Amino acid sequence: MGSEFRAPSAPSRLRRAVFVDRDGTLNVDTHYLTGPEKVELHRGVREGVVLLRSHGFLVLVVTNQSGISRGLYTREAVEAIHARIQELLGAVGTRVDAFYYCPHAPSEGCACRKPGTALFEQAARDHHLDLGGCAIIGDRILDVEAGARLGMTTVYVPEPGAESNYPQEREKANEAADLLAPNFLSAVHLLLARG
Repeated sequence: MGSEFRAPSAPSRLRRAVFVDRDGTLNVDTHYLTGPEKVELHRGVREGVVLLRSHGFLVLVVTNQSGISRGLYTREAVEAIHARIQELLGAVGTRVDAFYYCPHAPSEGCACRKPGTALFEQAARDHHLDLGGCAIIGDRILDVEAGARLGMTTVYVPEPGAESNYPQEREKANEAADLLAPNFLSAVHLLLARG
Protein backbone atom coordinates (compact mmCIF):
# COMPACT_ATOMS: atom_id res chain seq x y z
CA MET A 1 0.00 0.00 0.00
CA GLY A 2 1.45 3.37 -0.95
CA SER A 3 0.63 6.61 0.77
CA GLU A 4 1.98 10.07 1.11
CA PHE A 5 0.69 12.42 3.77
CA ARG A 6 1.52 14.96 6.44
CA ALA A 7 1.05 13.79 10.01
CA PRO A 8 -2.08 15.49 11.34
CA SER A 9 -2.55 16.89 14.80
CA ALA A 10 -4.86 14.89 17.06
CA PRO A 11 -8.24 16.66 17.12
CA SER A 12 -10.63 16.27 20.04
CA ARG A 13 -13.56 15.26 17.80
CA LEU A 14 -14.11 13.40 14.57
CA ARG A 15 -13.49 15.40 11.42
CA ARG A 16 -15.05 15.40 7.97
CA ALA A 17 -13.33 15.09 4.64
CA VAL A 18 -14.13 15.01 0.97
CA PHE A 19 -12.22 12.27 -0.81
CA VAL A 20 -11.39 13.05 -4.41
CA ASP A 21 -10.26 10.80 -7.22
CA ARG A 22 -7.22 12.14 -9.09
CA ASP A 23 -7.11 11.33 -12.81
CA GLY A 24 -10.30 12.40 -14.55
CA THR A 25 -11.65 14.24 -11.50
CA LEU A 26 -8.95 16.65 -10.27
CA ASN A 27 -6.86 16.61 -13.42
CA VAL A 28 -7.27 15.62 -17.04
CA ASP A 29 -6.93 11.85 -17.48
CA THR A 30 -4.13 11.21 -19.98
CA HIS A 31 -4.39 7.41 -19.53
CA TYR A 32 -1.33 6.85 -17.33
CA LEU A 33 -0.08 10.27 -16.27
CA THR A 34 3.68 9.76 -16.23
CA GLY A 35 5.13 13.09 -15.14
CA PRO A 36 4.37 16.45 -13.53
CA GLU A 37 4.81 18.38 -16.77
CA LYS A 38 1.58 16.80 -18.06
CA VAL A 39 -0.63 17.83 -15.13
CA GLU A 40 -3.62 19.93 -16.14
CA LEU A 41 -6.26 20.65 -13.52
CA HIS A 42 -9.87 20.61 -14.63
CA ARG A 43 -11.70 23.91 -14.72
CA GLY A 44 -13.21 24.80 -11.34
CA VAL A 45 -10.95 22.49 -9.31
CA ARG A 46 -9.01 25.32 -7.68
CA GLU A 47 -12.21 27.11 -6.67
CA GLY A 48 -13.77 23.88 -5.46
CA VAL A 49 -10.84 22.96 -3.23
CA VAL A 50 -10.81 26.48 -1.77
CA LEU A 51 -14.52 26.20 -0.96
CA LEU A 52 -14.24 22.79 0.67
CA ARG A 53 -11.35 23.75 2.89
CA SER A 54 -12.94 27.10 3.81
CA HIS A 55 -15.98 25.13 5.05
CA GLY A 56 -13.81 22.97 7.28
CA PHE A 57 -13.48 19.85 5.11
CA LEU A 58 -10.19 18.08 4.61
CA VAL A 59 -9.51 17.34 0.95
CA LEU A 60 -7.93 13.91 0.52
CA VAL A 61 -6.97 12.34 -2.80
CA VAL A 62 -7.25 8.57 -3.19
CA THR A 63 -6.01 7.24 -6.51
CA ASN A 64 -5.27 3.92 -8.20
CA GLN A 65 -1.82 4.05 -9.79
CA SER A 66 -1.30 0.63 -11.33
CA GLY A 67 1.24 2.15 -13.71
CA ILE A 68 3.78 1.68 -10.92
CA SER A 69 3.26 -2.08 -10.87
CA ARG A 70 3.15 -2.16 -14.66
CA GLY A 71 6.55 -0.41 -14.84
CA LEU A 72 5.19 2.64 -16.66
CA TYR A 73 6.36 5.12 -14.01
CA THR A 74 7.82 5.17 -10.51
CA ARG A 75 6.62 6.13 -7.06
CA GLU A 76 8.90 9.16 -7.37
CA ALA A 77 7.03 10.22 -10.52
CA VAL A 78 3.69 9.91 -8.68
CA GLU A 79 5.02 12.04 -5.84
CA ALA A 80 6.32 14.63 -8.32
CA ILE A 81 2.85 14.76 -9.91
CA HIS A 82 1.32 15.33 -6.48
CA ALA A 83 3.83 18.08 -5.78
CA ARG A 84 2.83 19.73 -9.07
CA ILE A 85 -0.86 19.55 -8.13
CA GLN A 86 0.00 21.22 -4.82
CA GLU A 87 1.93 23.90 -6.68
CA LEU A 88 -1.02 24.64 -8.98
CA LEU A 89 -3.43 24.80 -6.04
CA GLY A 90 -0.97 26.86 -4.03
CA ALA A 91 -1.25 29.59 -6.65
CA VAL A 92 -4.72 30.31 -5.23
CA GLY A 93 -3.74 29.73 -1.61
CA THR A 94 -5.06 26.21 -1.12
CA ARG A 95 -3.86 22.61 -1.15
CA VAL A 96 -4.81 18.95 -0.90
CA ASP A 97 -4.45 17.80 2.70
CA ALA A 98 -3.08 14.37 1.77
CA PHE A 99 -2.57 11.99 -1.14
CA TYR A 100 -3.01 8.23 -0.92
CA TYR A 101 -2.28 5.89 -3.80
CA CYS A 102 -2.44 2.21 -4.62
CA PRO A 103 0.53 1.05 -6.75
CA HIS A 104 -0.91 -2.39 -7.57
CA ALA A 105 -2.33 -3.85 -10.76
CA PRO A 106 -5.91 -5.19 -10.68
CA SER A 107 -4.61 -8.76 -10.90
CA GLU A 108 -2.77 -8.39 -7.57
CA GLY A 109 -6.04 -8.38 -5.63
CA CYS A 110 -4.94 -5.88 -3.00
CA ALA A 111 -7.29 -4.24 -0.51
CA CYS A 112 -6.04 -0.72 -1.25
CA ARG A 113 -7.08 -0.57 -4.91
CA LYS A 114 -10.48 1.09 -5.32
CA PRO A 115 -13.18 -0.07 -4.96
CA GLY A 116 -11.28 -1.58 -2.03
CA THR A 117 -11.43 0.55 1.08
CA ALA A 118 -8.04 0.13 2.78
CA LEU A 119 -6.71 3.57 1.81
CA PHE A 120 -9.87 5.28 3.04
CA GLU A 121 -9.62 3.40 6.32
CA GLN A 122 -5.96 4.44 6.62
CA ALA A 123 -6.95 8.06 6.01
CA ALA A 124 -9.64 7.77 8.68
CA ARG A 125 -7.01 6.64 11.19
CA ASP A 126 -4.51 9.28 10.10
CA HIS A 127 -6.97 12.18 10.24
CA HIS A 128 -9.47 11.02 12.89
CA LEU A 129 -12.36 10.94 10.42
CA ASP A 130 -15.98 10.01 10.71
CA LEU A 131 -16.27 8.23 7.35
CA GLY A 132 -20.06 8.31 7.56
CA GLY A 133 -19.83 12.12 7.52
CA CYS A 134 -17.46 12.16 4.56
CA ALA A 135 -18.04 12.24 0.81
CA ILE A 136 -16.26 11.13 -2.33
CA ILE A 137 -16.17 12.82 -5.73
CA GLY A 138 -15.09 10.65 -8.65
CA ASP A 139 -15.45 9.93 -12.35
CA ARG A 140 -15.57 6.12 -12.19
CA ILE A 141 -17.98 3.56 -10.82
CA LEU A 142 -15.20 2.22 -8.58
CA ASP A 143 -15.10 5.59 -6.77
CA VAL A 144 -18.84 5.40 -6.15
CA GLU A 145 -18.61 1.78 -5.01
CA ALA A 146 -15.75 2.47 -2.59
CA GLY A 147 -17.61 5.37 -1.00
CA ALA A 148 -20.85 3.43 -0.75
CA ARG A 149 -19.12 0.56 1.07
CA LEU A 150 -18.09 3.03 3.77
CA GLY A 151 -21.39 4.87 4.04
CA MET A 152 -20.06 8.05 2.45
CA THR A 153 -22.04 10.43 0.26
CA THR A 154 -21.04 9.63 -3.32
CA VAL A 155 -20.88 12.14 -6.15
CA TYR A 156 -20.38 11.00 -9.72
CA VAL A 157 -18.80 13.55 -12.05
CA PRO A 158 -18.10 12.04 -15.47
CA GLU A 159 -15.00 13.50 -17.05
CA PRO A 160 -15.64 15.20 -20.40
CA GLY A 161 -15.34 12.43 -22.97
CA ALA A 162 -16.14 9.70 -20.44
CA GLU A 163 -19.10 8.67 -22.60
CA SER A 164 -16.63 7.17 -25.05
CA ASN A 165 -13.91 6.13 -22.55
CA TYR A 166 -16.12 4.23 -20.09
CA PRO A 167 -19.57 3.86 -21.69
CA GLN A 168 -20.36 0.72 -19.67
CA GLU A 169 -19.73 2.61 -16.42
CA ARG A 170 -21.76 5.75 -16.95
CA GLU A 171 -25.20 4.19 -16.54
CA LYS A 172 -24.11 2.13 -13.53
CA ALA A 173 -22.53 5.16 -11.85
CA ASN A 174 -25.55 7.34 -12.56
CA GLU A 175 -27.78 4.78 -10.85
CA ALA A 176 -25.47 4.04 -7.92
CA ALA A 177 -24.28 7.52 -6.90
CA ASP A 178 -26.11 9.66 -4.36
CA LEU A 179 -25.50 12.80 -6.39
CA LEU A 180 -24.67 13.59 -10.01
CA ALA A 181 -22.79 16.70 -11.11
CA PRO A 182 -21.53 17.97 -14.47
CA ASN A 183 -18.18 19.12 -13.07
CA PHE A 184 -16.08 19.29 -9.92
CA LEU A 185 -17.20 22.76 -8.79
CA SER A 186 -20.85 21.81 -9.17
CA ALA A 187 -20.18 18.70 -7.09
CA VAL A 188 -18.72 20.85 -4.34
CA HIS A 189 -21.74 23.15 -4.35
CA LEU A 190 -24.07 20.15 -4.09
CA LEU A 191 -22.16 18.79 -1.10
CA LEU A 192 -22.07 22.14 0.67
CA ALA A 193 -25.81 22.60 0.12
CA ARG A 194 -26.39 19.31 1.96
CA GLY A 195 -24.54 20.70 4.99
